Amino acid sequence: MYKIGLTGGIGSGKSRVADLLAEWGAAIIDTDVIAHELTAPGGAAIASIRQHFGPDVIAATGALDRQAMRDLVFESPEARHQLEALLHPMIGAVTKQRVDAARGCYLVFVVPLLVESGHWRDRVDRICVVDCDTETQFKRVQARSGLTREAIARIINAQVTRETRLAAADDVIINDGATTADELVRRARVLHDGWCVQARQGCSPS
Repeated sequence: MYKIGLTGGIGSGKSRVADLLAEWGAAIIDTDVIAHELTAPGGAAIASIRQHFGPDVIAATGALDRQAMRDLVFESPEARHQLEALLHPMIGAVTKQRVDAARGCYLVFVVPLLVESGHWRDRVDRICVVDCDTETQFKRVQARSGLTREAIARIINAQVTRETRLAAADDVIINDGATTADELVRRARVLHDGWCVQARQGCSPS
């Protein structure tokens, strides 16, 4: 199956692009969605997280307290590595299950830290970056989450730079503050149509 790695900085709009591609027939596997499932109430990762990090990072609902964990990993690189060591194998296992079951005109892996991980270049046929300027990131994330500008800056600074992400891209979808909803659809559709052609031509082994 032809494989696309879709990524972008926080607030870039990659989830919206993934939704569009799904509407047009692509199979979508979103590693962030998988991580949320694993850390939801009753999720497979909750018991191990509680054991490793204690009850303070578990919300009253039984889910991961994402803000508490975010604060912890920003203060302690060791805690971040421990969390990654715990979650990444679980995410990988679920991802493999969903790859095996995937049906669509091509397969899209939505991976927020695709470039950072260094593991995806050989797993996908093309990397597509949804790109916007930093100020647009701030505005979008503040509007949807209410995080402070300082908190958003910490997240942005923990990701690779915009330039590094673009340097890794085979395809780019511009989704800056001046981009209308219709323009985003058109830009995504052009790439979708091209990927469908490449998938039909058998550019990648199934």
